[in-house]
Amino acid sequence: MLRRRMQLQISPSMRSITISSSNDLMKIKVAPRHISYRTLFHTILILAFLLPFVFIVTALVTLEGVNKCSSIDCLGRRLGPRFLARIDDSEQRLVRDFYKILNEVSTPDIPDGLKLPASFRQLVSDMKNNHYDAKTFSLVLRAMIEKFERDTRESKFAELMNKHFAASSIPKGIHCLSLRLTDEYTSNAHARRQLPSPELLPLLSDNAYHHFVLATDNILAASVVVSSAVQSSSKPEKIVFHVITDKKTYAGMHSWFALNSVAPAIVEVKSVHQFDWLTRENVPVLEAVESHHVIRNYYHGNHIAGANLSETTPRRFASKLQSRSPKYISLLNHLRIYLPELFPNLDKVVFLDDDIVIQRDLSPLWDIDLHGKVNGAVETCRGEDEWVMSKRFRTYFNFSHPLISQHLDPEECAWAYGMNIFDLRTWRKTNIRETYHYWLKANLKSNLTMWKLGTLPPALIAFKGHVQAIDSSWHMLGLGYQSKTNLENVKKAAVIHYNGQSKPWLEIGFEHLRPFWTKYVNYSNDFIKNMAEVDNQLEIKFRLTDGSDIGPKAFPDATTVVALKETVISQWPREKENGPKTVKEVKLISAGKVLDNNKTVKDYRNPVSNLVGAVTTMHVIIQPLLTEKEKKPKGDDPKMNKCVCTVIIPE
Repeated sequence: MLRRRMQLQISPSMRSITISSSNDLMKIKVAPRHISYRTLFHTILILAFLLPFVFIVTALVTLEGVNKCSSIDCLGRRLGPRFLARIDDSEQRLVRDFYKILNEVSTPDIPDGLKLPASFRQLVSDMKNNHYDAKTFSLVLRAMIEKFERDTRESKFAELMNKHFAASSIPKGIHCLSLRLTDEYTSNAHARRQLPSPELLPLLSDNAYHHFVLATDNILAASVVVSSAVQSSSKPEKIVFHVITDKKTYAGMHSWFALNSVAPAIVEVKSVHQFDWLTRENVPVLEAVESHHVIRNYYHGNHIAGANLSETTPRRFASKLQSRSPKYISLLNHLRIYLPELFPNLDKVVFLDDDIVIQRDLSPLWDIDLHGKVNGAVETCRGEDEWVMSKRFRTYFNFSHPLISQHLDPEECAWAYGMNIFDLRTWRKTNIRETYHYWLKANLKSNLTMWKLGTLPPALIAFKGHVQAIDSSWHMLGLGYQSKTNLENVKKAAVIHYNGQSKPWLEIGFEHLRPFWTKYVNYSNDFIKNMAEVDNQLEIKFRLTDGSDIGPKAFPDATTVVALKETVISQWPREKENGPKTVKEVKLISAGKVLDNNKTVKDYRNPVSNLVGAVTTMHVIIQPLLTEKEKKPKGDDPKMNKCVCTVIIPE
């Protein structure tokens, strides 16, 4: 065989390529503007790195899907997303289709008879058994989510209502404390002794002393305020407390401070009816506030009726409930506006709310220069806690009302009641009281359309231009509604204020903030011990299936569920047949839960359990134990393969 030799020559300038053999010669001219050595070098370099990588990836993809991918097009679809780091087109198409279906079922109404699964697991099971298509699945999923949202909202609003009732009511222990002390006042001469003793009476109007004013009908709260002030003071012998209460609480309040001395501090207890100045002629507007039918209905009526819960948020609803506390129409809550008249001989006083605790000596407050202003107060429009310290006039007033928008600035900074230093001598030269009355009357005429929240809004107007801001460390707010309060800031504050619904003496108080208050409660006192015993009991009645009751009866918190069941057995009505004989036959249900034998009464408390007159209803179900004959396997008798369900509808 004859072999031919072929040669390939590239000219140095890269302008021609010559291919030659022993007999033939072919010369190819290359356009002058082609590629340079540098370009060729870069191209070869890139290919040297890229081609092995492409080979390896192609080999891997082919090996993974050798039985599933038999074409270049298929290989490209598999290789492309990996090489370009993109989502598989089929996945994108699936997401687009699913979004399209969800969009289709988002507008039509849910069919009335649509049966919804109780859980996601059941949804998956129904989908498998009933062969749901994508649209049916999406519709059921939407209905489940909407039902969950409705149930969650309803539960939240119900929780807020229960919390409102708990905050507005009197705990049994505090109620019993007042009754016992009132009884002590009638039977114990020492409880009726004069406060203060006759030789100390001149000090009640001595301006060399530090005078505190406290208006409250809560004896326990008053004791904490006074005790914390005395214990925190560097000069307790300079303290004079003027405690003002209502007529029904006066005897109990007087008994407490007569029997529990805070010497060397001085305490005076007076009822509103003992102030000659507080007559109907001087406070007619407050009489109107207490008797006006719109006012009483607003504060004591049905808080749900007329409220469109679908158009409000839980936080907004909670704020509205808080503003409807009956305390806001109490004369005690308005008394601070009459301080110059109630204490005509005093020049300066510190007014305190009953839900505060004093942690530092407050005597420096009397040295603060108020610059000719009347009210020294902490402003509430700036601070670390944006929820608590973000209050401006727009927070309290309805600026769509022409009178409000005409006279007030929505961005003006608000200030706080709770701990205020009042210069009474300067106050007497102003028309603050008259301004307060004027705006109260105007709001009454407008059917409460100017503002809703209690006594602070008219005070914000009346004291306008008469407030001197003091350092915020003197008065820390929000411990009654801000559960995330900074504990280090709490420890540093001179006065901490449990303003809000979660008072420290209530079950709904925040547990981590309660110790700052309870440290000033004298638990060794016999009256407090008795109060604690009452608080640690739960009134329970047992509702039988025929609607009759066993009880009510008081059970200590430590009572076990087994002991409750034993009570049911021992007190089972004789005239009723088939009564339970053992604990195993009795089931107790409370608030939709079956009670666990290992739990105690305390584990099943709710926020309203501790209120005066509150009785917890527990439903009783009797399930007689099966005999040996009845314990035959279910498969032996078709009649036994039945499910018997008992439905209990709580009151």
